[in-house]
Parts: sequence; structure tokens; C-alpha cells
Amino acid sequence: MFTDIFLPEVMGTGILILLGCGVVANVVLPKTGGAGGGILVINFGWGLGVYAGVYVAYKSGAHINPAVTLGLVAAGGSGLSFVDVLVYISGQMVGAFLGATLAWLSYKKQFDDPEATQGAKLGVFSTMPTIASPMWNLVTEIIATFVLVFVILAFGKTPTEVGPLAVALLVVGIGASLGGPTGYAINPARDLGPRIAHALLPIKNKGSSGWHYAWVPVVAPIIGGILGGLAGNAVGFV
Repeated sequence: MFTDIFLPEVMGTGILILLGCGVVANVVLPKTGGAGGGILVINFGWGLGVYAGVYVAYKSGAHINPAVTLGLVAAGGSGLSFVDVLVYISGQMVGAFLGATLAWLSYKKQFDDPEATQGAKLGVFSTMPTIASPMWNLVTEIIATFVLVFVILAFGKTPTEVGPLAVALLVVGIGASLGGPTGYAINPARDLGPRIAHALLPIKNKGSSGWHYAWVPVVAPIIGGILGGLAGNAVGFV
């Protein structure tokens, strides 16, 4: 179970978060080669992070997202036990923390730059809404994660069966279409692991880790993933 599930999920999620947080750092922090690149650069960066992460975690089925794991369970026929699910989610959380830490190390000097704002620094690690409205932010994340899991099930049973490119383009599409209000976490580990890293790492003048909002990108993707799994089962994708 360690080599078949936990380790692949750590490595795959770690690569996803390293490249995802890395592209955000490249766009939002000052004095980088990609500063001011815009939201589409971020969308494609995250998509390519998924592309790489799915390849790396192929041995486990490349869930690299608790919402996908729980969505597959809700869809039925996954064959995953309760212990399996815990191992998947544990690996995803560890990988997310490590990936975020590596992204910080890659941009250490830019994080230290006094021109880097606290909001930009937090934005590298975690999502925050453009308009704070917890219930509507919850709705946005539920819908976006529903689309993620439902379409993955329409493609095939797991991201590796679907193909990394298809999942990557799906994530780019979700970001470009539904990512504006909340930054589209669509993955509890993607937001919570890096947010914990932000809280623990010795980042200069980092400010708050935004814990008042942290429940939304955890709870909403879980709900959206389970609903996506149930819907996929109802229409016969599984």
C-alpha cells in the first residue's frame, strides 16, 4: 500500500503543487520573469501541473485530489476500502505540503523582496475569493469540482485511464471558465496543504494565512466531488 498508493500520491500531488504554486509565484510576485503574466498563464500552469502529476502518480491511479478519491468512491465500483481512502488522502496532503515548500524555496528571494505584498504571498499558496461571500464561494467551488469529477467519470474511471492531457485541459477549462470568483481550489489538499505550509514556513512579512476562509476550499470540493461521483453513477458513466 505504501508503494502502490501513498508514495505515488505524495510524488504526483507534490509535482502538481510545485508547478501550480510555482506558476502563481511567477505571475504575482515582483521581480520574476513572468510577473504580470495574467490569469490564463496561471490556468495553463495548473493544467500542466496536473498533466505532470498524473504521469508521476500513474501507479496509484493518479487521484492527486481527495475530491477525486471520494468522487470515485461515491460513483461505486472503485474497490477502495476505508483504509485505502485514508492512505490516498494522507499521501495527497503530504505531497501538497512538500510541493508548496519546494515552490517557496524556488522563489525564496522573491518572497523576501519588500515589494512582495502579503496578499501575493498568500495567493501563491492558497485560494481566496475576489468577493468574500462564504456561501456563494461554497457554491462556486462545489460546481467547479462537480464538473471536474463528473467529466473525469465521463472520460473513464480514473485520471490515468482518461489520459493526462484530457484531465489537464479539463482543469485549464475549469480555471478559465469558473475560476474567477474563488481561484478554483477544486482540491482540498491543493489548498489546505499549502496553507499549512504558509503558516509554518519562515516567510518574511507573510501576514495571515487566511484561516477564516480555509474551510470553503476543503468542504466545497468534497461536496462537489461526491455529487459528481453520484451523478456519474446515475447517468451510467460507471
